[in-house]
Amino acid sequence: MEVLLENIIIYALLAVIIAGVFYIYLKTHKYESEKNIQKIKRAKEYGFHEPVSLHPVINEDICIGSGACVVACPENDILGLVDGKGKLINASHCVGHGACFHACPVEAITLVMGTEKRGVELPHVSSEYETNVRGIYIAGELGGMGLIKNAIEQGKKAVDNIHKSIENNNEAKYDVIIIGAGPAGIAATLRAAEYNLKFLTIEQDSIGGTVFSFPRAKVVMTSPVEIPLYGKVKLHETSKSELIDLWSEILEKNKISINENEKVNEIVKYEKYFKVITNQDEYTAQKVLLAIGRRGSPRKLGVPGENSEKVYYKLLEPELIHNKKILVVGGGDSAIESALLLAEEGNEVTVSYRSDSFKRLKPKNFKKIEDAIKLKLVNVLYNSTVKEIKPDKVVLNFKNGSVAELENDLVYVFIGGELPNKFLEKIGIKITKKFGEAILKH
Repeated sequence: MEVLLENIIIYALLAVIIAGVFYIYLKTHKYESEKNIQKIKRAKEYGFHEPVSLHPVINEDICIGSGACVVACPENDILGLVDGKGKLINASHCVGHGACFHACPVEAITLVMGTEKRGVELPHVSSEYETNVRGIYIAGELGGMGLIKNAIEQGKKAVDNIHKSIENNNEAKYDVIIIGAGPAGIAATLRAAEYNLKFLTIEQDSIGGTVFSFPRAKVVMTSPVEIPLYGKVKLHETSKSELIDLWSEILEKNKISINENEKVNEIVKYEKYFKVITNQDEYTAQKVLLAIGRRGSPRKLGVPGENSEKVYYKLLEPELIHNKKILVVGGGDSAIESALLLAEEGNEVTVSYRSDSFKRLKPKNFKKIEDAIKLKLVNVLYNSTVKEIKPDKVVLNFKNGSVAELENDLVYVFIGGELPNKFLEKIGIKITKKFGEAILKH
């Protein structure tokens, strides 16, 4: 009888413990759901909930709410759990890591490009990174993969496929010409060297491509990556200068040169090779790899005075600029990071942005600019556009019809860039607008 009583007491205690654990789990689960619902509401208010390009889509019929996708995502608050199902929160902050896709234990995630509302223009590229023009390949940002780690992987894989298709006794001087020396282009260059291919790399600016034009302190890579001829690089919170120095060191060590400041004007297809015509020379190659950015040429304001010497589209040396009255035009990460860097150097910085709020900033930048506004380090003029740039002033239009003149020494314009569609279409590469099309699915 005593043994039976003891067993009953033990089972009763276990039942209480289990019930307690279950209660705590449900309460925590409910709290997490409510918190994420509020985050989604805030994301919608600030315009962060609408995806910009590549992003995950969760099949709620399959999702089991393990939270593996949330844990795997290296960014902040892209995904969260609501009522036991994965949900997108700040969708516009997604940069296409794809970690959530690989982490999901039940394959409930598909990576999608564009949405039903917002289409994304992309060239036709096969799984081997070859375009509809046989012999021309695309890797990196132009193909929709802007993340540095992904661009590096694509650059390597594209050359892997090019290497398999190289023919002997071809009439061309080079096996492959790589256009662009950003992350994808440099990775492709190093991989081509590994294969002992006859290659040439051409860059219209400097090594690093679009990375070179980032503000000096901008973080550009947050996870390990394998670089050909070097090995695995484990860098966290890496600045663009550190990354470019590393690339330059690898290139120099392997005696690889890149034709910098040479712009490709035309690519002509012949029966067995391509002719690449630049502003300096003409070259022939069996294959061509386009590793150029989606926004090669900065978008202009199209206003009087824009050709003034005080107008810039890149911020290269903010530490050398002091005590100036500066207007930064734009509301993206590059604009805000540049404004903050210039403010740190004791400049009087004003940001002109056409919308009524910053809708697609990374969380860190959003917090920093909010703090800077409160501390009056940066003045932001929402709903404004530049009307005219004068030698010592800038004229702004506002949506309410008013006009303002600001004293001004320098203007920095960060309003995106022109897609190289005309260049691609002239080569014969097809471009389509993708509205929520699956790029990677199980």
